[in-house]
This record gives sequence, structure tokens and C-alpha cells, in this order.
Amino acid sequence: MLELFELGFLHLTWGSILMLLIGGVLLYLGIAKKMEPLLLVPIGFGVILVNLPLGGLMECIVNGNVVEAYAIGGEPAGLISRIFRYGLAWEIIPCFIFLGLGAMTDFGPLLANPKTLILGAGAQFGVYFAFFIALLLGFSINEACSIGIIGGADGPTTIYLTNRLAPYFIGSTAVAAYTYMALVPIIQPPVIKLLTTKAERAIYMKPQLRAVSKREKLIFPIMAAVIIILLVPKSAPLIGMFMFGNLLKESGVTDRLADTAANAFMNILTILLGISVGCFMSAEVFLKVESLLVFALGCVAFASSTAFGVCLAKLMNVFSKEKINPMIGAAGVSAVPMAARVVQKMGQEANPRNFLLMHAMGPNIAGVIGTATAAGIFLGMVG
Repeated sequence: MLELFELGFLHLTWGSILMLLIGGVLLYLGIAKKMEPLLLVPIGFGVILVNLPLGGLMECIVNGNVVEAYAIGGEPAGLISRIFRYGLAWEIIPCFIFLGLGAMTDFGPLLANPKTLILGAGAQFGVYFAFFIALLLGFSINEACSIGIIGGADGPTTIYLTNRLAPYFIGSTAVAAYTYMALVPIIQPPVIKLLTTKAERAIYMKPQLRAVSKREKLIFPIMAAVIIILLVPKSAPLIGMFMFGNLLKESGVTDRLADTAANAFMNILTILLGISVGCFMSAEVFLKVESLLVFALGCVAFASSTAFGVCLAKLMNVFSKEKINPMIGAAGVSAVPMAARVVQKMGQEANPRNFLLMHAMGPNIAGVIGTATAAGIFLGMVG
């Protein structure tokens, strides 16, 4: 009889208390500091929910026994485990988020200055850098791929790849990717300042980009989808949805569909994804040496992606007559538009005449394509 009225207080552990505090910090950053609240508020509240004992949100049934949902392959029982099973494990939510991202994306800055595509590709070197470090530390090749992709700072891609290659790491890698996306304004500036001089950060770029025609914007998603998927077939789910969403936006005849994909549909997916990711951060799963190492390597991946992007921009300046501000290379990660905003802010601090936002959006958008392509390459290698 007492079991019917058993209190969760009796099952609190130091680990769960620590995770409740971490959830509170994420909520504080999202609400009080307004640091990517659309990400951190659902994730932070999910962390709190899953670490309240006896809630059963992440329980599933394996061979007739109720276990935690982290045992991949069970039938769903708890509320969030159902969202995970049908939304994440079946890879529906990450791919549909790319549909929404495509409908929100303007390829104009990229098409106006195509060489910024190189910067988006260059920033992906951080993904492979972290991949090799993870291999050296003893992680399997599947696990190393899942860790390396964090460097792209793209949550949906990280979830998609990890679910394919190392699903038991999905909590650590997803939370790392989304946390570092939210912490872009904190992580990137020190890396950028370390690799650039004040004179380099002050390099002036004309704010006006060339006008991009409607035809160019219409043709680009079709051509990009065909070429990228032919080169990296395994990237088809992500690249295909991304370009399809953009085609809805640019076609001019599907405005209602584009508006739904970019707003209502995207908001629903963000809620489901955010709270699901947060609910993977239980004390039992997250407070392990292995999980914490994944989190640390994710930071290395993200910081190195930023560094490689800046260094590539500096290298391009050696061979270019018209100098570019090397900070825009840092925007080559997929954190759209957070990384571009960081570059804009730092550019204004170094030179009040500088308006780098549109220049930074080129590599920023290219970074989304680059990270999805990198995921396709990993899947082609070992998936």
C-alpha cells in the first residue's frame, strides 16, 4: 500500500540533484540571459523533468520489462520515450527540421559571394579533427563520427548521425551540439581574438552585396540537391529536405507551404526535439566519464571548426586582391544565425563602419550544407 504513495523525494540522489541544478542553469541562460531561448528553455525543462524520480517519462519496455529508453530497441511506454521512438529513432524530426530550415534560408548572400562557400567547407575541418582525436582516445569509429559532427554546431545533423551510428550516445552528443550552439557568443570570441589581430578584425568590407536574381535563387536548391546527393548519396535525407524547403520559399507559388514549414511546423518540431534532448540528460546517463568526455570533445570540435574557418579566411587573403575580414570564416559553422551575429558584433567593435552580417551569412549557410554533407560522408564510410 505504501508503494502507491511512494514519494519521489525518497529517491533523489546527488546525481539527480546536480542534474536538476544544471537544468536550472540552462533555464536561467535561456530566460534571464536570452541565450537561444528556443533551444535552452525546452532542453533545460526536459533535464529537470527526467531527473525527478519515478516520473517514468523515458521508460520503455524491453522483453516485457520496463527499462530506461536509452536501451535502444524497446517499445515505448513513457511520454518522452514515445516522442523519441517515433520522432528521433525513426529520424523524422531531424529531417523535417531541415525542411523548416530550408524554408527559412535565403541563399542570396552565398550566391552573391560564392567564395564564401569555401569558408563553410573549411570550417568542417574541425569535424574531422575531433573525429581523429576521438579515435586516438579509444572511441570506436562509429562513436568518433558521432563526436566529430558536433563540430558543425548543427543539432539535427548530430542527432541524425548519432542515431544511425551510436544511438546510446544520442543524449551526450545532442545536448553538446545544442549547448554549444547556444553558447556561440561565449565560445567563439576568444578563439577569434586568439587567431586575429585587431587590424585584421577591423578590415572593412563593403556592406552592399551584388543583387541576386530570382532565377538564381530558384535554380540553386535544385542544382545543389542534385550535385551534392550524387557526390554524397547518404546526405540525401538532410540535403534533400533542406533544398526542398528552400524551393518552397523561392518558387513563389507555394507561399502557404513555405510559411507553414518555416513557422508553425518548425515551432512544433523545436518543442518536441528540445524537450526530448533534455530528457536524455538523466544523471544515470549523463554523469559518466565517457559521456563527459564526449561533451568535452564536442567543445574541442566546435572550437577547432571556428579556428579552421578563421585560418582559411586568412589564407584566402594571401591570394586575394580584395581582402575579406577573416572573422567571417568563423561563421562557417552551422549555428545559423548565431555565428553570423557574433562576427557582426565583433566587427562593429573593431571598426564601427563595418557591417559584416550579410557577408557572414554566406559561410554560415554554407556551413549547414557542409555539415550535412560531412554526415553523409561519415555514413558512406561506416553507416
